[in-house]
Amino acid sequence: MPAPDSKKTTANSSPTLIEIKDFNFYYGEKQALFNINLNIPYQEVTALIGPSGCGKSTLLRSLNRMNELIEGIRREGNILLEGQSIYDPKLEVISLRKRIGMVFQKSNPFPKTIYENVVFGLRIRGQSNKSRLDEVVEKSLKASALWEEVKDRLQDNALGLSGGQMQRLCIARAIATEPEVLLMDEPCSALDPVATAKIEALIHELKKDYTIVIVTHNMQQAGRVSDKTAFFYMGELIEFDETEKLFTNPSKKKTEDYITGRFG
Repeated sequence: MPAPDSKKTTANSSPTLIEIKDFNFYYGEKQALFNINLNIPYQEVTALIGPSGCGKSTLLRSLNRMNELIEGIRREGNILLEGQSIYDPKLEVISLRKRIGMVFQKSNPFPKTIYENVVFGLRIRGQSNKSRLDEVVEKSLKASALWEEVKDRLQDNALGLSGGQMQRLCIARAIATEPEVLLMDEPCSALDPVATAKIEALIHELKKDYTIVIVTHNMQQAGRVSDKTAFFYMGELIEFDETEKLFTNPSKKKTEDYITGRFG
């Protein structure tokens, strides 16, 4: 995937893939996000942190319009993917979600074989060539660091995998359709430390090919896996910077109070 050419850049001159502009979001009368402006850099890991209910998952789910499945929502402002509004009437939502894949907090494999889980998105699009599907399964499972563990069990039910394996299978399913962006909503919250370490190592590998946005409550995890971190509080973006800078020398007192455990 070639790097974007003429994009706005972040502080360290990384090209911007997603640009969030003056973005407000409402659940009915309740406003969840307030005037968010944020540039998400190409092929880096951007972590969204902050206390529960601060709007980080709402923003994450806005990036591929998942929130539109909820009744009574509305938004103001815009989100651009490679310079094109994701709300452009000419851009189909299905096409958008092909470009922006998602991995949820709770692993959600389908009650199908491991093989059929990986190729699910391709089958929906009418792909039936077995050699092509076989190739995608191997490539996706290798990319999600699961191939060696399951290559002889591809016809087994995916629900028989461990929690950590299920989550890596969901990552394989998400990347099988070759998205540009991977959204991860608390991908390790239900996993033990060993499985969490595997997912974190996987994130480091995946950013060579994908732009990743991860929501996490675990600040140590944000520090380990991300290049940049955005701190949210009460629906507002308080600070966005290089992860190391934000954690060691934050510009805003509210950020410092949160990362030192004074509140949240």
